[in-house]
Amino acid sequence: MTATLAAMLPWLSLPRFAEGGTVRRPSGPMPAAEGKHTLWYDTPAPESNALREGLPVGNGRMGALVGGDPSSTFFYLTDASMWLGKRDVVLGDDGQFDYTTGHFGAFVMLAKLYLSVEGHDANRVTDYRRELDLGQGVLRISYRKDGAAYAWDVFASHPDDVIVIHLTQSGGGSFTGAVTLRGMHDDTTRSDGKASSHFEGALENGLRYATNVTALTSSGTVVSDAGKLRFANCSTLTIVVCGGTNYTPSLSKNYMDPSIDPLTLAIRKTTAASTQTPATLLHTHVADHRALFDTMQVDFGTSTRAQRAMDTWTRLQSRAAAGSPPDPELEATYLQYGRYLTIAGSRDSLPTGLQGLWLDGNLSPWFADYHNDINIQMNYWLPDRAGLPSCFDPFTEYCLSQVDAWTALTRDHYNDPRNGYRNSTGKVAGWTVGISTNIYGGGGWRWHPAGNAWLCNNLWQHYQYNPDLAYLARIYPVLKGACAFWESRLITASVKDPATGTTRDVLIDDADWSPEHGPTDAKGNTYSQEWVWDLFENYRKASELLGKDAGYAATIAGLQARLYLPRVSPKTGWLEEWMTPDDLGEHEHRHLSPLVGFFPGDRIRKDQSPRELIDGVTRLLEARGTGGYGWACAWRAMCWARLGDAAKAYRLIVTNLSPAKNRSNGTAPNLFDMYQLDDEHDAFQIDANYGTPVAMLEMVMSSRPGLIELLPALPEAWAAAGSVTGIGARGGFQVDLTWKRGKVASLTVRSVGGERTRVKAGMWTKDIALRVGESLTLTP
Repeated sequence: MTATLAAMLPWLSLPRFAEGGTVRRPSGPMPAAEGKHTLWYDTPAPESNALREGLPVGNGRMGALVGGDPSSTFFYLTDASMWLGKRDVVLGDDGQFDYTTGHFGAFVMLAKLYLSVEGHDANRVTDYRRELDLGQGVLRISYRKDGAAYAWDVFASHPDDVIVIHLTQSGGGSFTGAVTLRGMHDDTTRSDGKASSHFEGALENGLRYATNVTALTSSGTVVSDAGKLRFANCSTLTIVVCGGTNYTPSLSKNYMDPSIDPLTLAIRKTTAASTQTPATLLHTHVADHRALFDTMQVDFGTSTRAQRAMDTWTRLQSRAAAGSPPDPELEATYLQYGRYLTIAGSRDSLPTGLQGLWLDGNLSPWFADYHNDINIQMNYWLPDRAGLPSCFDPFTEYCLSQVDAWTALTRDHYNDPRNGYRNSTGKVAGWTVGISTNIYGGGGWRWHPAGNAWLCNNLWQHYQYNPDLAYLARIYPVLKGACAFWESRLITASVKDPATGTTRDVLIDDADWSPEHGPTDAKGNTYSQEWVWDLFENYRKASELLGKDAGYAATIAGLQARLYLPRVSPKTGWLEEWMTPDDLGEHEHRHLSPLVGFFPGDRIRKDQSPRELIDGVTRLLEARGTGGYGWACAWRAMCWARLGDAAKAYRLIVTNLSPAKNRSNGTAPNLFDMYQLDDEHDAFQIDANYGTPVAMLEMVMSSRPGLIELLPALPEAWAAAGSVTGIGARGGFQVDLTWKRGKVASLTVRSVGGERTRVKAGMWTKDIALRVGESLTLTP
């Protein structure tokens, strides 16, 4: 197994062993919980509402959604690689992908675990509280019964690669009940005669999987009985669970490794963890979690004592009431929740899809897949900005592990005569993707030609935040392959310059769709033109930095110079979405496809582009409105922040924090972002949980190589005083920033690979030069 493959699959290590053969255990006392950013509730989470009230834990590979009352607690378990589907391609009569679970597949649950405790019904306990401590990555449940105090800790350990449930009591109480493990795919749970139970199986596509659970107690008994673990008269109880699959991120192995035995791995990992004390497991987890979480501190101001006294759901509802005052601490916690979900959902495994690691069944909307026309990209705008660059790695590794399969898929099927998006040139090269992708190199729904360029934009911007030529060399073939696709696809069109009346030949995208909007056969859509320009620009820079393929880079530069670029419509005053002054779609459509060159792209810049172009961006953004789905509101907020309009950006933040009721858009009690499907159905989409924090950080600081702009859109609600530490800045820097009365009070800039940049705060600017590892503290 290669080093890269091993890094992607810590599941294959036993557990994440260091050089000495054991997990690195922290020394010294465990840091105390601060409780500054905690979600809390004084009522249980009913299983019937698991996706909205259950609380999430995860170690980047395994996830659990936890709820229920003390008498019956549920743990919905996932493994990031638990996917139906396959690589074989079935195209419909229109040449698009078979988007079904049989072929494309779906991300599905691994197991359900139930913990029942006799006599601990919700109506028989008092002082009930459940909370998710974001800073320590621990879910806690506490209550009193018959004079005894009970406390539960639940956490997903990244170093030990297990989920741990630890029950304690003081005052003479005890635990009697059962642990029930249920597979989600017609599995049979068995016991081995010891205090553990397990199941194993294989999906129709051949993917093997398994889960093992074991229980330990310091007193009382634990026995296995017909697949259940029964415990009695226990003063403490520790439950350790682990599971996984034989997925491997390698096309040469067809993404499954027959030599991997998931059950053996699961048993070894639970056994290894069980040799440690619960305190050691907790300390190891907290130290690991805080090493990431503590890289950024957020302070948007002080909330009232009354606001702090409210549970999280009551507080959300209070903030949304008409005339309510701002609640800056709640908004800071929402930002930190996005960072928590990043740490819990994106480490050393596959990237997060539409629902991250948290499912409530096997039939999630859109198969909980990877959507490549905004959703997976939005999921990965946060790590670099939020002091979590290592959490971007799963996105990189996914692209690298899939690109050979995508290349073969493109070569063999893109120019299928039934495909309305096929290249009319008759040529095909390089790679592109479907709007949806799975983990086996397959595509779903429609072909998405410009999806390759948008994925490359994410990869390139990660380099901008963390300049590393070794990383750039790894992603370089991905960028080059995407360029080859567009070299074979672009066609020539004649356009008239409205200013001079002269006609010239330009290069445009072939028949395509502006996601997910308007005609499906339009040519020269703004979305594609902007992404191809961005791809060519980034490839040329990568070629120069690496000293590679100068001739091909010159060819790409020639193509880039001939690209048609969008205009402002004389009819609407908007930046055109299609190669026409007419609007061919919905004014308030959820996607901002024509604005990708403004955000997340850089071609259109407020401080450099013609005023007419910025006005066109502004008018289109105004037409799109300030409501809708969470990810759409987050994207709008990012754009308003780039335009420097703090009021509109903040309004969209507040919209996303509005409580989701009666299946409406908004934030659920557990802070998951909910997406209204119809009057009776909704869906959880995690992209807004990542995108809204990005918008918040863009309001505090915006960056591109060569420029760091401070407080570009600071809202009045945060203006009195605040600070954010550890914000990533493109060009290779990190920034600590404090402000008072809406003005920068102090800042520290650290180099993590950058050398020169300009810092701007209002009318004040300063050019700085740093060596890698150096820092500079300034007071504007």
